[in-house]
Parts: sequence; C-alpha cells; structure tokens
Amino acid sequence: MRHTITLALCLGSAIALSACGDRSGKAEVERAIKNVNVIDETNLNDIMLTVADPNEAVDYFRRSSAENPDRIDLQRGLGQSLVRSKRNTEAVTTWTKIVAHPEATDDDRIDLADALIRNNEWPKAEAALDRIPPTFESFKRYKLEAMIADSNKEWNKADSFYETAAGLTTQPSGVMNNWGYSKLTRGDYAEAERLFTQAITYDNDLFTAKNNLVLARGAQRKYDMPVVPMTQSEQAQLMHTMALTAIKQGDVAIGKGLLQQAIDTHPQHFEAAVRSLRALESNVQN
Repeated sequence: MRHTITLALCLGSAIALSACGDRSGKAEVERAIKNVNVIDETNLNDIMLTVADPNEAVDYFRRSSAENPDRIDLQRGLGQSLVRSKRNTEAVTTWTKIVAHPEATDDDRIDLADALIRNNEWPKAEAALDRIPPTFESFKRYKLEAMIADSNKEWNKADSFYETAAGLTTQPSGVMNNWGYSKLTRGDYAEAERLFTQAITYDNDLFTAKNNLVLARGAQRKYDMPVVPMTQSEQAQLMHTMALTAIKQGDVAIGKGLLQQAIDTHPQHFEAAVRSLRALESNVQN
C-alpha cells in the first residue's frame, strides 16, 4: 500500500511538472512569435517608407493606424507616405494630428512645417518652426528655415541658414542647389554658378543643378558648356536651355546655333529643340 501511494505521488508530481513544462514552453513560443512579428513589421514599415509605391504605402499605414490608433510611429509612417505621394493637403492634416499627440517630438513639428511648405502654406510653416526651441538643431530644420527666409526675402538670414544646413549633412547637394537658386533669383549670377558647381561635385546625377548652372552662366553671357559630368542626352538638353537663355537676352544668332547643336547632339529626335528652332526661324522670317 505504501508503494502504491509513493508511486501515485511520483506520478502526480511528474504530471504537474509536465504541465508546467507545457505552459512554460507555450509561453516561450508565444514570446518568440511575438518578437518575430515585431521584427517583420519593422522591416515591412521600412520597406513601405523607402521602396514601396507611395500610394500603396499610404493605404498600408492608413489601415495600420486605424487598427492601432495610439501608435504614433504608424501615424508618422502615414504622414511620410502622404508626402512621398505628393498628397500634400492630406499630409498637413496628418502631421497636424501627430504634433497634437502626447509623444510628439520637435522632429514631428519640423515634418509638419515641411508638409506646410509643400502645400504652399508658408506663414503657417514659419509659425510651426517658431514653436520649436532655438536650441534644437538639425539639418532639416535649418534647410526649412533657409527656404522660409528666402520666401520673405531675408537674404542675410537665408545665407546663414543655408550655410549651417550644408555643414550638418554629408550630402549637401540639394541645399547647395537651393542656395544657388536663391542667388540666381537675386541676380548674383557668379555666386549662383559657384554654388551649382559645388552641388554637382556632391551629386553628379543632380540634373536640376546642371540646368541651373547653365542658366547662371547664360545670364553672364557665358555660352560655352560647363565642364561637368553629363550624358549625351543631358548635354543636348543643357544646350537647349543655354540656347533659350541666349535668345531671351537678344543673342539670337548664338541661340540658333546652340539649338542646332542640341538637335545634332541628342541621341534621339529632340522634339522640343526642333520646335524652338522652327519658331525662331519663323519669327526671323516675319
């Protein structure tokens, strides 16, 4: 009898331990699955914010935000995706909601200002930046401050902000291009030329800076092509820009020659240059 009781106790203990082991193992599996889901979601969020189609990303983050209304990271993903898809009015609405969130940061307020600028709401963008302490410094903050100073024609402030922004990034090509365009609109063509050239040294593929460089040189009646990296197609397009600049300044013969060079240089049929040349010849004949 004593042996039976002992055996029963041992069996009972084994069963209890087995049950505890099952519960512990199940909890470990659930934790592991949860961790994997978090990793997968993080990767998916990153993909949606970078390489995914912007409108698909908007749908994804809008759905995820509706399912998790308290998660500010998903709302930020929605705001960034709306900016990428150029749905600027919706982006402003979303970022306005984000900055009202208890976990909102100064970076969120900067993103709101960015969305407002994209939506052509400059006074509101300036007000949004003014709410950020001056001690908070970032590349994007100074870039936006420079753009707003530009829009207000506060040139000294703009130059100071552009210079600061350029010093806070390892890829200042975009800032240099914006700064150069600011100088171009002020009529400081030589300085604009210098800044556009600098922008291209940081990014050889920035065609906007190349086109702006040609405009700055053309405004100084420098009609030879700048020595910067360019494809054959880009060269033809830049010649077209230079030609139109020359014609606008009354240097019609030079402009006509550049148009013909653009047509001859382009690896394909260059319809825009052909139309410009025909229009020029028609006006001359008339």
